[in-house]
Amino acid sequence: MTMTAEDVARFEQSRHRLEAIAYRLLGSAGEAEDAVQETFLRWQAADIDRVEVPEAWLTKVLTNLCLNQLASARVRRETYVGQWLPEPLLDGDPMLGPADTVEQRESVSYAVLTLMERLSPNERAVYVLREAFDYPHREIAEILEISEASSQQIFRRAKQHLADGRARAQVDEAAARRIVEEFLAAAASGQTDAIVRLLTGDAISIGDGGGKIPARPTAVEGGLAVARFLRGLFKPSEAKRRLYGGKADVYALPVNGETAFVGVVNGAVVAVMCLEVTPDGITAVRTQANPDKLARATRLFAASEHGEPLTTVL
Repeated sequence: MTMTAEDVARFEQSRHRLEAIAYRLLGSAGEAEDAVQETFLRWQAADIDRVEVPEAWLTKVLTNLCLNQLASARVRRETYVGQWLPEPLLDGDPMLGPADTVEQRESVSYAVLTLMERLSPNERAVYVLREAFDYPHREIAEILEISEASSQQIFRRAKQHLADGRARAQVDEAAARRIVEEFLAAAASGQTDAIVRLLTGDAISIGDGGGKIPARPTAVEGGLAVARFLRGLFKPSEAKRRLYGGKADVYALPVNGETAFVGVVNGAVVAVMCLEVTPDGITAVRTQANPDKLARATRLFAASEHGEPLTTVL
């Protein structure tokens, strides 16, 4: 069918919301963009005059495309080189979606996006639509073609799974930033003892290089082991400078709503290190270094104000 300018405009009014839903569902900005583009093609081919509520129609099409993508993604990730982590987004990126409530901010945090990999596709869809976008269970049930009672039950189960993975309470933003900056100072100076004091005893470190940047194939576990690993990671070397094309300026910037380290070489984001900060200390260090998952962050970094780097490493 031939689309009118009004039809295109109606879709564009929903684009940012659709991208934000898809990103939370898939953990990948690139895959989210593809899912939204496919939704547009379905919109283009539809008998739009018969669509009573465009927003609901678009959300249903997008969600089901993402559910299919999640099913195939699980198979692909079995052959992924090393650890798989979500694609980090710098604050200001419209794909992060609404951040008016604690629940909305929590649902897009890097820690929760990582934990959502444990959920089934339906659990993830119900959680995202309810927690991040406040869809009533009646509408979620229609989108997923399940009963309203099933939607409520799936939501409770999804929240419990995520709560089990995040047993500790979080700290406020100002305190978290202070801890993050102390951590960077300790890591950059090679002070293992100082790093250990900032970590919990059961801390873990996970890195995603996607087979393109060297990264440990398994998580580093335990505060002392993580501290020693990070000391080596921050230790300058000629090999690292050759790998990344120069020294890296390190900034402390909001990423997925929380302060993280962003390493930049010649204007390109080469690594994003997200810390999970709790009142007991830093419980997880997740580093995204796969260049395929940093292109969007590089574009936003170049287009935004980011101040001076805290330090230079490599």
